[in-house]
Amino acid sequence: MRVCVIDGQGGGIGNIIIRRLKEDYGENMEVWALGTNAIATAQMMKAGANRGATGENALIVSTQKADVVIGPISIVLANSMMGEVSPAMASAVAQCEARKFLLPLTLENVDIVAVKRDPLPHLVDELVKERLKEFIENV
Repeated sequence: MRVCVIDGQGGGIGNIIIRRLKEDYGENMEVWALGTNAIATAQMMKAGANRGATGENALIVSTQKADVVIGPISIVLANSMMGEVSPAMASAVAQCEARKFLLPLTLENVDIVAVKRDPLPHLVDELVKERLKEFIENV
């Protein structure tokens, strides 16, 4: 299974996600770090990603090869992350065939209604231990 983790800015969210994926799934899962900038990619690679790439074209091409895409909801919002997510990137993520797991974290002018406001580590626990596990078991 190929999982693409997408993050931008400092790469902190992606770093946490990849660490948890590697703790729970080890090398049974191929994890690609897709950064909107080189710093984000580097931080996710330090967390143990198998491969990493940076920028618009890398993200567009790689998401088409993914079984699962994980990241903050900002990855489907054009011009989010202070402009790091281009309209083409947001469109590629939204349209790819992969199952998408989006964390309700955003600094944009967007409020997500009816979602619990848990801290990031709790959201990542739910993602890795419940949602992703359930998806993998049903594939």
